[in-house]
Amino acid sequence: MSHDPSRLQAARQQSPSALAFLSRFFAAESAGGLILMAAALAALLVANSPWAATYFSTLHIKVAGLSIEHWVNDGLMAIFFMLVGLEIKREMLAGQLSTWGQRALPGFAALGGMLVPALIYVAINWGNPQTLSGWAIPAATDIAFALGVLSLLGKRVPVSLKIFLSALAILDDLGAVVIIAIFYTSGLSVSMLLASLAVIALLVILNRCGVRKLWPYLIAGALLWFFMLQSGIHATLAGVILALCIPLGNPEDEHNSPLLYLEEKMHPWVAFAVVPIFGFANAGVSLTGISPSNLLEPVPLGVALGLLFGKQIGILGLGALAIRSGLAQLPQGASWLQLYGVALLCGIGFTMSLFIGALAFPGAPHLVDSVKVGVLLGSILSALLAVVVLMNAGKAKASN
Repeated sequence: MSHDPSRLQAARQQSPSALAFLSRFFAAESAGGLILMAAALAALLVANSPWAATYFSTLHIKVAGLSIEHWVNDGLMAIFFMLVGLEIKREMLAGQLSTWGQRALPGFAALGGMLVPALIYVAINWGNPQTLSGWAIPAATDIAFALGVLSLLGKRVPVSLKIFLSALAILDDLGAVVIIAIFYTSGLSVSMLLASLAVIALLVILNRCGVRKLWPYLIAGALLWFFMLQSGIHATLAGVILALCIPLGNPEDEHNSPLLYLEEKMHPWVAFAVVPIFGFANAGVSLTGISPSNLLEPVPLGVALGLLFGKQIGILGLGALAIRSGLAQLPQGASWLQLYGVALLCGIGFTMSLFIGALAFPGAPHLVDSVKVGVLLGSILSALLAVVVLMNAGKAKASN
């Protein structure tokens, strides 16, 4: 049987290679969110399969004095928080949050989106001191998930709404960092705390002296992480503090900006490795024995309702107040219905909500499992409703 070389060449050109497909996929804005969704789904499937015992026992294997779960939650997540810190500093100094006018709408929306979910959780868990400590769980938004879902909608959503969501999520992350630092710190070691302060002073001196090489900051950051781990303050905060000390330099020239260079190098590792690993290690919950009545227990109910209703009420409510009072404007090219869709989308609280849940109930694994159920339920419902609203809002706008 003979082969026509020209036909073979044409066939190769028409069928893109797997490598080209992967390159396009990882370059897409939605890629990180999709991989995180896949990791969460995989964790749920494994936790409810014959490999469940292996999955849970592996997380408790000790390595260098800490369990694998501990390394993921305190070690890898410090890298995640470092990237969050870099993004916060960049946006505050030279980005979407560099002026008070730009901060008004996402600032009001973020405040409402943290306050109302917390109040809903507190109302449902009032009178139970053990579960009340989880009040901050529904106050967080998962930017990777939310932007991933928003990106899947393509041109149905104006670019201004994506910018608004990014700014809101960054301020939301900043609020979560403050909450963790103030409310989820216990058993302080004075000597380790003083050592941490000494390293922070060193980082500030490096910044003030104009040191632009990254390696002194990274070495000091590793020391800071160790001292904070031993101090009783959550070690992930070391990542944020280190990031805030990295010099921005010239924001117009990425090659001469240590902050922008580090952010660019870290982003794919965090999006495609750190966050999915965290999701896989923390989303696994056995659904054996869980009935609809369990969903009405105070913790999962408070978390789910906080994410589903608290986020949309708080974000849309205070956002509308800022717009109506003249302090802010509706994002350019966006309708009120689209703004509502984004408010719903912020009910996806996956990564940060699971993280805060683990901090809130360190000695109560059954409550941590309840948190996972509430987070998954609230996040899934919020995502589905947001997609429906945003698709309909896009159609309504196109028909006008």
